[in-house]
Amino acid sequence: MKKNTIKIVSLGCSKNLVDSEVLMGQIQANGLELVANEDDESDIVIINTCGFIKDAKEESIDTILNYAQAKKNGKVQKVIVMGCLSERYTKELKAEMPDIDNIYGVNDIPQIVKDLGAIYKKELIGERKVSTPSHFAYFKISEGCNHSCAFCAIPGIRGKHKSRSMESLIDEAQRLASKGVKELIMIAQDLTYYGVDNYGKKMLGNLLEKLAYVEGIEWIRLHYAYPTQFPEDVLSLMASNSKICKYLDIPLQHNDDRILKSMRRSHNSKSNRELVAKFREMVPGLTIRTTFIVGFPGETDEEFEHLKDFVREMRFDRVGVFTYSHEEDTHAFSLEDNVPQKVKDRRAAELMQIQEEISLEKNLEKVGKTFKVIVDRLEDNFYVGRTEGDSYEVDNEVLISSQIDLQIGEFYNVEITDAETFDIFGIIK
Repeated sequence: MKKNTIKIVSLGCSKNLVDSEVLMGQIQANGLELVANEDDESDIVIINTCGFIKDAKEESIDTILNYAQAKKNGKVQKVIVMGCLSERYTKELKAEMPDIDNIYGVNDIPQIVKDLGAIYKKELIGERKVSTPSHFAYFKISEGCNHSCAFCAIPGIRGKHKSRSMESLIDEAQRLASKGVKELIMIAQDLTYYGVDNYGKKMLGNLLEKLAYVEGIEWIRLHYAYPTQFPEDVLSLMASNSKICKYLDIPLQHNDDRILKSMRRSHNSKSNRELVAKFREMVPGLTIRTTFIVGFPGETDEEFEHLKDFVREMRFDRVGVFTYSHEEDTHAFSLEDNVPQKVKDRRAAELMQIQEEISLEKNLEKVGKTFKVIVDRLEDNFYVGRTEGDSYEVDNEVLISSQIDLQIGEFYNVEITDAETFDIFGIIK
């Protein structure tokens, strides 16, 4: 065990990862030693937890228990817990896991730094230690959410929507670019609401315009947009500015009107179709990623069939599927969780089977075409990269055969030679 060293274990979503990176930046600025490899032993372990749905909570609890056992075995001196799970279940964690030394919520980074015997440096706001490959970074533009979706605990954990100032975001983008970041993966609980609280109107388009001027940034990718009142100026920018990726992650969650109403979503089947048609009309070649929830309370076989038909009809480029998780402190918790887990799992598999067929067909259409690709890593005999239509970890990868050495983090023109369901193969053009 390395004495006076700190390891940060980040669980859950990319928004959580950014919080971990901010904390790591503060720790390093204070001259404290971070353990870079998650497998290495350290004196202090800080676990940034996720408390969103059942599987994520179980992973967080298992991780805490593992490090609590390591503490009992003398391999760790302190176990510190922060993030969404501890924000949501502070009393329970204190009562049931006495081996945890300190418990913090989602907004307690200054206090964590202080309790580590360091000084929280306000001048470092926007500065962080990027833990992704150095050529891209997640870019969180706001915190919290003002929507009241029935299945979601996030507003109760993270609070109301709070936009960061445009000045702080431009400054952070410039800092990231100076360190070699070429792609910003823009994240928030709802990107499209950006600016309403600070500026009195939606300002995502204005922010994108300014970010596109940052020297060194070549791709700006949008994740997590809400599907109502989508700002048209963002679509116009996507169509006209090569730095704004023709890519949009917009969770629709379902397409049956009764289910959407029960989910407390403000869109319906008709508006879903109109929105997708509008996206494709205004941004030719747009890659649309969406997610759906199956097994919501009361979801019938017929309502699930509506969703399957919708996925077949829309032919989304990317689809993620979650099984409904019955969460306390949500509006849906008052409903009976009456769809058996086996049925939820079967429906998820059926929906993904449909999408797999669509994905293969769309990938085969790429064969013979040339795409701009960023190289993420070298793995076995292939360089692994992504097109403009692929986000890190969640989408397709391009496996590149090359007789010459390629540079990680650089862009290349790649001709697609073959395709599988979730991977495409290519050669340097």
